Amino acid sequence: MTIPAPPPQDTKSQLRKTMGFWDVLLFNIATVLGPRWIAAAGHNGTSSISLWVIAAVFFFVPGALVINELSSRFPEEGGLYAWSKEAFGDFHGFVAGWTYWIYTVFYFPGLLLASASMAAYIIGGRGAQLAQDRTFLLSVSLGLLLVAVILNIIGLNIGKWLQNAGGVGTYVPLLILALVAVIVVFKRGSATHFTVQNMLPAWNWNTVNFWSQIAFAFTGLELVSAMSEEVRDPRRTLPRAVFGAGALIALMYIGGTFAILALLPAASIDPQSGVFSAITAGSMVLKIGLLGVLAAMLVTVGNAGGVGSTVAGIARVPFVVGIDRYLPAAFGKIHPKWKTPYISILVQAVLSGTILVLSQIQSKSILVGYQLVVSAAIILYFIPFLYMFAAVIRLSTRKDRRENSHAVLVPGGVAGVWICGSLGFLVVLIGIILSFFPPGETTTASFELQLVGGTAASILIGLFLYWRGARSKKAV
Repeated sequence: MTIPAPPPQDTKSQLRKTMGFWDVLLFNIATVLGPRWIAAAGHNGTSSISLWVIAAVFFFVPGALVINELSSRFPEEGGLYAWSKEAFGDFHGFVAGWTYWIYTVFYFPGLLLASASMAAYIIGGRGAQLAQDRTFLLSVSLGLLLVAVILNIIGLNIGKWLQNAGGVGTYVPLLILALVAVIVVFKRGSATHFTVQNMLPAWNWNTVNFWSQIAFAFTGLELVSAMSEEVRDPRRTLPRAVFGAGALIALMYIGGTFAILALLPAASIDPQSGVFSAITAGSMVLKIGLLGVLAAMLVTVGNAGGVGSTVAGIARVPFVVGIDRYLPAAFGKIHPKWKTPYISILVQAVLSGTILVLSQIQSKSILVGYQLVVSAAIILYFIPFLYMFAAVIRLSTRKDRRENSHAVLVPGGVAGVWICGSLGFLVVLIGIILSFFPPGETTTASFELQLVGGTAASILIGLFLYWRGARSKKAV
């Protein structure tokens, strides 16, 4: 005799409310702020500073306002999937949820490779050579993924401490970078000459291509909303944590880029581990060699927290879709002891680990493999953002927006929603288009073929699963 699955509300009710304000704030920092994006911005040159400001004004701030409105109006498990479903129905909700989840299959390899590259600097200056060793990078990457998966299966009450440590471990090394840069510049001057002219965007093809990475670096504040039913007082906690983390993140991206360019010229900055090359160079000038080692140790913890927070948040999306029966029912299962969506977490980890290994085996260089997974991740990740910005506009005329006393609304009424939603939608659309044309030496016919084929196949697999799930639901 088959025992029927528990109804969706019973399954969700087993989730534990374990996250408070500081947990969410540090979760946001661990998820969004990335030393590798500061390194990439430094490699791009002084024009990155103005790109950060433009992205903050026209994308990050509107995005934060939109996320606060939607998360306070609809504080449901699944976050972006739930908002898209509310605005456009089940099919579009599924497309948003599927691409939001499947992007991690490509995102984790890039994050893990960058994390392993940075971890090499724990041994000091000799780490620069180790950071280019493919065997080392793969071993450390898979180890970080394993730690994050185990802690998040055991439960958020344990896993959240990895995320908390990740937030601290990400921010403190960047503060060290800024402090070292100030002291070194005071003692011997800056490695880069800053002028208003050279900090303005240089409208060449490489800079235009880099725009999608700048915008992508500002994403992630929406992730914790996928865990709304595991947050204490989510209507109040989520908006406060978004505003607090958002301000800290924007300041560090801009200040960190100034700092890394003050310590090293752009041409010598590695786009993955450049932050630690800069800290190491600065610490040698100051004759404090252990400073670079300390920063590398902290950021290794920070990157592990970033992996952990993404595993935790994204896994809730296929969990809710599984409950809705558009994915196999196993995705909607809760672990009987630890009360976490363990099947979703395990599937996500296995797929990400496979792509990680394949991206390095099949690519001619570490950089090409890294750029491939980053570009694929950006394209897939930005699709649900199109839905999010469109959803806030679609839902702006509903009367519950005016009647919901708990909602943290976008300022300016419906006109303000249209401005924020339209700005965000346009930036994301441009980012998707430009991601198909990555900069520099990575642009080859083989690269483009793998990128288009990989993203198209990922979407088609999702559409097949939706069709299968919809047909089985009708048959019941």
